[in-house]
Parts: sequence; structure tokens; C-alpha cells
Amino acid sequence: MDQSNHFFKQTWRFIDHSTLGLTFSALDSFAYDDSICTSIGNNESPATIRTWVHADTVVLGTQDSRLPTIADGINYLTSNQYSSIVRNSGGLAVVLDEDVFNLSLIIKEEKGLSINMGYVLMLELVQKMFPESSITAGEVVGSYCPGSYDLSIAGKKFAGISQRRIRNGVAVQIYLCVRGSGSKRAELIREFYERAVQGKEANFDYPHVVPETMASLAELTGKDLSIQDVTLRCLKAMQQLNAKLEMGSLTELEKELFIKNVARVYARNEKCLP
Repeated sequence: MDQSNHFFKQTWRFIDHSTLGLTFSALDSFAYDDSICTSIGNNESPATIRTWVHADTVVLGTQDSRLPTIADGINYLTSNQYSSIVRNSGGLAVVLDEDVFNLSLIIKEEKGLSINMGYVLMLELVQKMFPESSITAGEVVGSYCPGSYDLSIAGKKFAGISQRRIRNGVAVQIYLCVRGSGSKRAELIREFYERAVQGKEANFDYPHVVPETMASLAELTGKDLSIQDVTLRCLKAMQQLNAKLEMGSLTELEKELFIKNVARVYARNEKCLP
């Protein structure tokens, strides 16, 4: 707790892309985070919290893009009006839509900030955002993109955390399914894997998704939550953790980095997809 207090107790720039993100690709978000991460790592920007929401998109992991019949999987997603992209950070397929809230905590890497500590910081923040719920961390078998820091309530996963480290910067990223059907999103991913593998040998142990293992926060809490509600909960929780928040935007240097990073991210994505 003392360590997390140290990391939260500083000035944080708040960048809100929770509405604007509906107008651009999720690929841009990964380029934004890389640009901010680089700037913070070079001591040129303060710690940053960025919120982002994107229209119907399935974000694939690099391993997903190498599945034996990946083209059929992507065609299935396209037929259901979902864009497909391949992210440059770890993890496997996840669903983004207008009811999925994404949050990045981007900080300077320093002594004591282990990979595990990055996950703990995000867990602590989310628990502070929803104090009325008993949120636990641990792999939820049967969920998509399973990991040891799946967040769940009563055994049902609603969020997953990933990290990306660039030089001396760390971006801890989370998606939270705020409302809508968690199992319906999971069914989309289950069917994607069916189409992308078709019984052939895959080069990794892909998730065998059981839709009933996933739910949204609205389903789990019985509250009609919105993206705006969750954003406000996030800012309030940050203040409770002794963070000083300042509204901000990209610096001129970050804008220059973004132009380079967005070109790189798009080129990599095109190379990964069939």
C-alpha cells in the first residue's frame, strides 16, 4: 500500500479520449500510449491517465494473427460489423465497443515498479472506483484473453489488464466491460477462434471461451452504469488516492512522436493481418 501511495501521490495529466475515440481507430490509441510512454520515460511529461473508448473493434494479439485459418476468423468478425486490428502489446483477442471503458496509467519506470506492481496499481484503482463491489484478481478460466490479473466479481470476469514498457516508461492498460452483455461479447470471440482454427493445429494454447464466465459491470452490480459514470468514478478514486489531477493534452513533442508511432503501428498491423 505504501508503494502504491508513492506512485499515485503526484501530479497526473488527464487526457480524455472517451468520446473522441469513437471517431478514430483503436490503433491510434496504442500509438498515443506509446508516444506518451516515451515522453514520460524521458522525463519530458508528467504521469498521465488516459481514458479511451472505441467503436466495434476486436483487438487481436500477435499470436492470434498467426492462427491457421485467421482469414476466416477475421471475415466472421467483419460480417458482424467489427473491425479487426493487431495490437503491439501482449495479450490475446478482446472486444471493444462504445460500452467498453479503457484506461491507461502511464508512468515513469523507477526502482520498485516491478511488472507485478503495475498490475497492483491498476487493481487498487479499480477497487477504489467500485468500493461497493468485491473485486478480485485471478485468472478466470473460460474467459477471453485470460491472465492472472483478470478482474472479476462473484467469479465472472469484467476486466483485463495488460502492460507495455518502452525504455523508461510504463503503460498499464485495462478494459472494463461497463454495460451490455459480457457473455455476448465472449460468444463473438469464441466463434472467432472456431473460425480461425477449424480443428487445425495452432502454434499456441488459444483460449477455449465459455461465454458464461464473463459479464459487464452493469450486469454484475445491477446498476445502469455509463462510460461517463465510470470516468467520474475513476477521477474521484484517483483523488482519494492523493493524486493531483490536471486536464491536459499532448505536448508538441508527443504530437511529433505520435505521427511516427501511428505510421509504425498501422504498418505493423497491415503486415500482421492476412
